[in-house]
Amino acid sequence: MKPFRFHQFAYGSDNYGVLMHDPETGQTAAIDAGDASAYQAALVETGWQLSHILLTHHHWDHTDGVKELADATGATIYGPKGDKDGHAHVAKTLQGGDRLDFGAATIEVIATPGHTLDMLNYYLSEQKVCFTGDTLFSLGCGRIFEGDAAMMWDSLSKLIALPADTTIYSSHEYTQANANFALTIDPDNAALIARCASVTEKRAKGQPTVPSLLSEELATNPFLRAYDAAIRAHLNMADASDSDVFAEIRSRKDNF
Repeated sequence: MKPFRFHQFAYGSDNYGVLMHDPETGQTAAIDAGDASAYQAALVETGWQLSHILLTHHHWDHTDGVKELADATGATIYGPKGDKDGHAHVAKTLQGGDRLDFGAATIEVIATPGHTLDMLNYYLSEQKVCFTGDTLFSLGCGRIFEGDAAMMWDSLSKLIALPADTTIYSSHEYTQANANFALTIDPDNAALIARCASVTEKRAKGQPTVPSLLSEELATNPFLRAYDAAIRAHLNMADASDSDVFAEIRSRKDNF
C-alpha cells in the first residue's frame, strides 16, 4: 500500500481542515467541512477529486459548509446520527466500532463523547494517523459541553491506547494557550518545557503546531497524564482516581 497524502489548511479564526488522499485509488476524504470555500480551494490546490466527507461532530465550525461542498463535488457525507443542524445532511451514519473502507485502507470509527455526545474520531492503522476532531488537541483536549469529565476521560483513554507513533490531526490551533496552561500543571516536566519553547517559536513564525505525534502528547499533554505522580503531587491528589485528576485539570483549564 502506498502512503496516503495529507493536506492541512486553515480556515476561520483557528480551525484546521484536512484532505486525505489515496494515490492508488484516487479517493479523497475531507475531514469536516466548516467552510466550503476553503475546502474547495484546497481541492483546486491539490488537484484531488473529493469522494468522502467525514464529520467528527455537529458544531457549526465543522459542518456549515458540508451541503455546499457535497453538492459541488458529489462526495458522500459520513458522520454521526443526531437531531442537530449539523446532522441534517449526513447520508451515511456512523457510530463507534464501525469500519469504513476507504481506498486501500480501513477507517476505524472511535466514539469519543465528552466535548459533544456525538463525537467521532477516525483512525487508520495502516497509515498511522488519527483525526481527533475536538477530542484531543495538541497539548490539550476539548472543553466538555455535552458530556461529563468521566465520559471525556474514558474517551481520551481510547486514544491513549493507540500506538505511540500515531500522527494526531486535531481541528484547532490552540497549542500556544494550551502550552501556557500545561506549565501550570506539570511545571517540572523537561519534555514539556522544551516543547513549549518550540511551540512559541513556531507560532512566532506563523507555523502550525498541528499535527503532532501521540508520543509527544503522552509525554507532555497534562490531560493525558492524570496517572502521573508529579502531576498528582502538584495537585495534592496523590490518592485520587485518574478520572478525578483529569476532572480537576479540565476545571482548572476552564478557569485559566
